Amino acid sequence: MSKRVAILQSNYIPWKGYFDLIASVDEFVLYDDMQFTKRDWRNRNKIKTSNGLSWLTVPVETKDKYFQSIRDTRISDRKWAKKHWASISHAYSRAEHFKDYKEVLEGMYLGKDYEYLSDMNYDFITHINKLLGIETVISWSGDFDLVEGKSERLLGLCKDLAATTYLSGPAAKDYLDEELFRKEGVAVEWMDYSGYPEYDQLHGEFEHGVSVLDMLFNCGGESPRYMKCVS
Repeated sequence: MSKRVAILQSNYIPWKGYFDLIASVDEFVLYDDMQFTKRDWRNRNKIKTSNGLSWLTVPVETKDKYFQSIRDTRISDRKWAKKHWASISHAYSRAEHFKDYKEVLEGMYLGKDYEYLSDMNYDFITHINKLLGIETVISWSGDFDLVEGKSERLLGLCKDLAATTYLSGPAAKDYLDEELFRKEGVAVEWMDYSGYPEYDQLHGEFEHGVSVLDMLFNCGGESPRYMKCVS
């Protein structure tokens, strides 16, 4: 039987393309044994406000001189959630479907106390999957024996999962050894993030690259119409 797998680091309230990647595969692996990178999507994302794009950043502890995996990265200030929810509410309270998701998201922001970034990302991703009707299995890279080498490690995960196809984001084209995958009987496909339709969006000129929350608040149950792989 065929099986499609994608492997990617966890992100904080990711954009719609991240969820399309999840929806495109049978199993999605959170690759959180990798190095935490500063000023990246692991702990921050953008929302639209009346004053333009605004970054929401989860404060974390970092060690400049040491390897620090995403899954070992701790949240440094527990007050972040209240601030983020206040910013989100202010930006989207007038969105048509804000009220449809207010209770569940407010509960996640104000009703939980996360210690680790990876756990928090996982919780948001899985809850948003449910809101979008995505049923893909989510796994952790830490549950597998990882080998050395960028391509070798990804291939090893694919083989452990009995994958026949590995679906990758386009950024990996710079380093992924496709021939290595072919030799092991795993086809490589590339996610295409182009051609998304626009929807009615608050706060001026349309922007695709914001958190998926923007689409949910503006489109509600019609959100899958503005995605590629969610039906």
